[in-house]
Amino acid sequence: MKNYFDIKDKVAVITGASSGLGWQIAQAYASQGVKLALFARREERLQENKAEIEKEFGTEVMYAVCDVGDYDSITAAVAKVMDAYGRIDILVNAAGMGNNKMVVDQSNEEWARHIHIDLTGVYYMCKAVGEIMIEQEYGKIINIGSIHSTVCMNGSPISAYATTKGAVEMMTKALACEWAKKGITVNAIGPAYFPSEMTGEFVETDVFTPVVQAYCPMGRVGRDGELDGAIIYFASDASSYTTGQLLTIDGGWTTI
Repeated sequence: MKNYFDIKDKVAVITGASSGLGWQIAQAYASQGVKLALFARREERLQENKAEIEKEFGTEVMYAVCDVGDYDSITAAVAKVMDAYGRIDILVNAAGMGNNKMVVDQSNEEWARHIHIDLTGVYYMCKAVGEIMIEQEYGKIINIGSIHSTVCMNGSPISAYATTKGAVEMMTKALACEWAKKGITVNAIGPAYFPSEMTGEFVETDVFTPVVQAYCPMGRVGRDGELDGAIIYFASDASSYTTGQLLTIDGGWTTI
C-alpha cells in the first residue's frame, strides 16, 4: 500500500527557521528525509541549525539569510534555493514576532511593524514561492496561524497578534481558492501555546500556569513533537484534497 505521508526528498523552505516553531518543524521534516532550505535573519543560528541537522539526520540542508519583511531579500533567498535544488515543493511560513501591549500603550509604529512581519511577510513569501509552484503545477503551502486566529483571551494584550493571525487564516482560504486548480494546496495550523524563544518568558511561569489550566481542557501547553503530525500531513499527498483549512492544535482550547 502506498505511504501517503511519504515526503522523502521533497524540498521545503521554512521561514523563521533559526528558532521556535520554525526550528521544530525543520527538525520534523529532516527526520522524514526532506531537503531543507532554512530562512531567517540570524546567520549564526542558521549555520548552527544546518550543522545540527546534517549531523543528526544526514539530510540535505542549505540556508539563506532572509528578512520576510523585505521582498527583495525574499526573492534573492528563493533564487538560491532554486539554484541549489531546482524546485520548491513545500513552503512553511513560520517567521513572526511577538507583541504583548495594550492598544493604548502600543505605538503606531509598533502596530505597523507587527502587521508588516506577521501578515505582509506571509503574503510576500506566498507570492514569491507561489509563482514557482504554479509553474511546477505542484506545491504545499503551510501557514502558521494560532488559536488566536479564531479566539482571543480575556484581558490579554494581543490585539496586534490576533489581528495578524486572523488575517493569515483568511489569506490561507483566499490563496487556496485562487490556486486550487494549479496543483497547490494552502493550509494553516493554529497552535496553542508551545515553549519557544518567543514565548519562553511567560509560558512556563507560575503566572501563566493557571491561565492554561483555565483555558485549555488538557491543562497544559504543547510539547515538542505535537505539531509534527499536522505539518507532515499538510506537506504530503495525504492532504491532496484538503485546502484552505486551519487545523488548531491546542489541547481543546478552542472548544470552550
